[in-house]
Amino acid sequence: MAARPNPPLIAARSFEAAARHASFLKAADELNVTPTAISHQVKKLEQYLGQALFVRLNRAVQLTAEGAALAATLHTLFASLDQALDPRRRAARSTIVISAMPSLAGKWLAPRLGEFEALYPQWRVLIDVEDKLVDFKSSNIDMALRYGPGKYPGLHARRWMGATIVPVCSPALLQRTRLRQPADLRRHNLIHNTTAARRVRPPEWEEWLAAHGVEGVDATAGPLFTSTYMALEAAQAGHGVTLAPAPLVERDLADGRLVKPLALEMANPWSFWIVCPRQNLQDEKIKALTAWLLQQART
Repeated sequence: MAARPNPPLIAARSFEAAARHASFLKAADELNVTPTAISHQVKKLEQYLGQALFVRLNRAVQLTAEGAALAATLHTLFASLDQALDPRRRAARSTIVISAMPSLAGKWLAPRLGEFEALYPQWRVLIDVEDKLVDFKSSNIDMALRYGPGKYPGLHARRWMGATIVPVCSPALLQRTRLRQPADLRRHNLIHNTTAARRVRPPEWEEWLAAHGVEGVDATAGPLFTSTYMALEAAQAGHGVTLAPAPLVERDLADGRLVKPLALEMANPWSFWIVCPRQNLQDEKIKALTAWLLQQART
C-alpha cells in the first residue's frame, strides 16, 4: 500500500488564517505573504482533500460546510501548537500556580511547602494569595485550595480536610485573665472573622456560645476582621479569643504561639477543598501535588 503524502501544513496554516479572517487579504497580512500566495495554498489544500473549502464570491470568500468544520479543527490544533512551541508557555509548565486564601497559605501551606519541593525539584511552586474565586479560563492558576461548602460548578472539587472550629488565644492572655470555663469568656474580647457572608457559613461566636449553653456573654462585642489570618494575628498578639478552623492553628498550637483554652469544639459545614478544572487532573504535577496534599492532611 502506497504511503500517503505528508499533510500540507503550510497550506493548512494559510487556510486557517483565511477562514478565521474570512479574507485572503487579512490572512496574507497576518502571515506576511501576498494574497495570491494564500489563494495558491488554499487551492493546494483543496486538491489534497479533494473538496472545496471556500465559495469564491466577487469580493469575498465564504466557507463551505466542509471548510467550516475543518477550520474549527485546525484552529484548535494550531492554538495548541503555538502554545507548545512558545518558550514562555514551556517554562510555565514547570511551575505550579496555586491559589489559596492568606490564612491557609501562611498558616498551613507555606511551612510545609519545602518538603514538596524537595520531593519534586523539577517543579517550582508559586502561591497566589487570594480570597476570591478563581477564573481558571482567564488566569494561569493550576489549582485552588478553598475553604467553603464545596459547591464549585463546572470544576473538580475534592474534599481535602475537615475544619472543626476551636477557640484559641495567646498564652499571655491567660496569664492576665482567667479562662477555665466558657462563662469566663465574658471577661475577654471576642475576636470576630466576618469573611463568610453566605447562608451556609462557619459557626460564629453566637452559634458557638449557644451550642455550649453559655449565657451572659455578648456575642456581638469585640473587634471585627474580614480576614481569618488577621483574626489569628490579633489573637496571637493577645487582643482576645477567636474561633478558627483547626487545621489553620495546628502549627501555632504546637509551637506555643496559641493555646486552646477550652476543650470544646464545634462541627463546621465548611471544609477545605482541592479545586481545579477536570482536564488538569491528567497533569502529572497536579497528580503529585494532590497526593502530597492528601498525605499531609493525614499526618
